Amino acid sequence: MNTSTRRYAGLRDFLLIWFGQMTSGIGSRLSSFALGIWVLRTTGSTTQFALIFVAMAVPALLIAPFAGALVDRWDRRRIMLCCDIVSASAQLVLAALLMNSQLAIWHIYLCVGATALANAFHGPAYASSIPLLVPHGQLSRVNGLVQTGGAIAQVAGPLLAGVLVSLISLPGVLLIDALSFVAAFIAMLLARIPRPPRSQDGAGQSLWREAATGWRYVRERNSLFGLLLVFGTCNFLFGIAAITITPLVLSMADPALLGVQMSIGGAGLLLGGVLMAASGGMKKRINGVLGFSLLAGLALAAHGLAPSFVLVTAAGFVFFLTLPVISASNDSLWQSKVPPGLQGRCFAIQRVLSEAAMPVGYCLAGPLAEHVFEPLLMPGGALAGSIGQLIGTGAGRGMGLMFIVLGLAMSLVAMLAYSIPALRRADELPDAWTQPPPAAEGDAQPA
Repeated sequence: MNTSTRRYAGLRDFLLIWFGQMTSGIGSRLSSFALGIWVLRTTGSTTQFALIFVAMAVPALLIAPFAGALVDRWDRRRIMLCCDIVSASAQLVLAALLMNSQLAIWHIYLCVGATALANAFHGPAYASSIPLLVPHGQLSRVNGLVQTGGAIAQVAGPLLAGVLVSLISLPGVLLIDALSFVAAFIAMLLARIPRPPRSQDGAGQSLWREAATGWRYVRERNSLFGLLLVFGTCNFLFGIAAITITPLVLSMADPALLGVQMSIGGAGLLLGGVLMAASGGMKKRINGVLGFSLLAGLALAAHGLAPSFVLVTAAGFVFFLTLPVISASNDSLWQSKVPPGLQGRCFAIQRVLSEAAMPVGYCLAGPLAEHVFEPLLMPGGALAGSIGQLIGTGAGRGMGLMFIVLGLAMSLVAMLAYSIPALRRADELPDAWTQPPPAAEGDAQPA
């Protein structure tokens, strides 16, 4: 057995769950890519396209604080099983509507919202289960493997979607997505997740007070609270970019090349995840978070420098390469600094406060692109004779300028965060785990 294999020996339950989540992730990428193209072609509106992301984000943010408290109360394995059922059902509904020529935009918003509600429970349950299943010294490496699974979905999803939509149509793609959640359900049935001791701070309290306990824990630790603010700001900027990347690429390429661009970006995710899983990341995890956030911002800005598909694709590869390092380093910090009985709540709070700005970004992306930045760089626009001389004018160049502004702002946020001592010394916060994780075999919970 080589060194790489030995690192993951004894992690049967984690690897089963990881494989199931990777499979469902591929299915989700298939359907999201195909549905996104359907909405753009049907409506021709960037704003309508952006509203899919709003429908995905808002319900999850509203329920997340309570979801986190319930994750800490309930069996995390059962929560994830129920979430897989909800997600599979949503895709089956969309497929049935489409096959009967009855699919409308609001159906997509509703089903996406239902899936997002399920994910509001699934995300904290999954993240808070990891330290119960792996040695704590392996957290950064295992979180790198989690990022690798997401990257595989990012690479395979768009490539397969372009082929499968032509071969078996959009309803077939949605059915495959539903089956991927069934596969995740079966993998979860075969795995075991120990139940952590409940935090005594929340024992016997109302759901609202239990949720507040998690918030108080984070607020009293400036390092964790500061990370929330950094992620909230960067996610606001990324939210705008996530909406405008599709029309930006389509302004210089066709949908087939859009799939190629997304897949190459996914290859960056894959490489970053593999490197993180192999190396275990940086010794000071805060350097992985902030240093690579700085690099991510520069890569984001590079998207807008010229109307070049090759440039946008290369910049996307570098940008996505940084994300596994940022995410795995951040998750490892939280998993090691938060007690096991509070992790569901704290991961839910992290999601709320770091992602609350994303729906604002989603809503602003379409109007900013269509009514502010694009007119500035159209022939005769206010910036056509200045910035337009450097990055070009015409369709898509205003969105290019948006990417430059967004990327430079993201890099500035990372530099300012590193100048704050409490954030720079986040690794020095005392570890919350005083005992090794319980053995999965002995403390298994029934289905």
